[in-house]
Amino acid sequence: MRIANARLLDEAALWMARQYAPDFSEAELAELLRWRKRSADHEEIWQHMEQLKFRMDGVPAKVGMAVLDRARADNHRRRMLRTTALALATPMLGWFSYRQLPWQIWNADFRTATGETREVMLADSSQVLLNTASAISARFDSAARRVRHLAGEILVQTSHASRYQSLPFIVETGDGELRALGTRFIVRKHAQSTALSVLQGAVQVMPSQDTQTLVVQAGEQVSFDAFQTGSATPLPPQADAWVRGVLHAHSMRLVDFLAELQRYRQGVLRCDPEVAELRVSGVFQLRDTDRILQLLTQTLPVRAQERTRYWVTLTRS
Repeated sequence: MRIANARLLDEAALWMARQYAPDFSEAELAELLRWRKRSADHEEIWQHMEQLKFRMDGVPAKVGMAVLDRARADNHRRRMLRTTALALATPMLGWFSYRQLPWQIWNADFRTATGETREVMLADSSQVLLNTASAISARFDSAARRVRHLAGEILVQTSHASRYQSLPFIVETGDGELRALGTRFIVRKHAQSTALSVLQGAVQVMPSQDTQTLVVQAGEQVSFDAFQTGSATPLPPQADAWVRGVLHAHSMRLVDFLAELQRYRQGVLRCDPEVAELRVSGVFQLRDTDRILQLLTQTLPVRAQERTRYWVTLTRS
């Protein structure tokens, strides 16, 4: 990890802990927002810590320790607090996989922030579209064209420029490798697995700890981990809807809908258990998540409780 990242991680850990203190003020929130805007690295580190931390079921009430009210913690205390903040995030480290550590994502060749998409053209003219909070690195050599998928979700459209046409195109994840067979496909990293959706052509799935492989055809999807590959199933309609900036829901549980919407929105987004099974249907524009929440309160018997804009809970109205 770069020294600058280590320093910023300390600062982010302090802020992450402080914002859960019961006396966290509006002035401190404004100061936190200014800290995040200081540089792209500040915002990148903050977002990755949020994505790890906010997906936990709960946050200990005493995470904002009294020591933070003092003028400046010494090095030992700062190390302890940093350890505490990271320990709180430990249950979600599977989101990266055991080999995909945060500094690999910060140092990735291409990244997107929460709510952002980005299109990248590789050296062979293949195109990769990165969805929200995603990261990849690319390495082409004499043996293969390799894309290391570090986080999030990507859509790949392979090309075959003359210089590279004889080289295999491989997407690596923490669970294994995907070999493109002249194709257009989506790869999404989940906490304990990788999901593949093939839109055109075919893709060969090769789990890292299994000798069995599977060729997935256009119109099919499959989930796999390092040890096994599931059965291919038909690809649902609108599997690539996020490319057009929309989220399709058909009788989706509210709790699942919010989990999907959370990927495109900073902060905490959750619902009370008593409304978790309510069903959501519709087509939603991801560029305005506030509007989506407003629509939910208008069409479902729920209301939004906002601690801040970054902490929203849907409850029974």
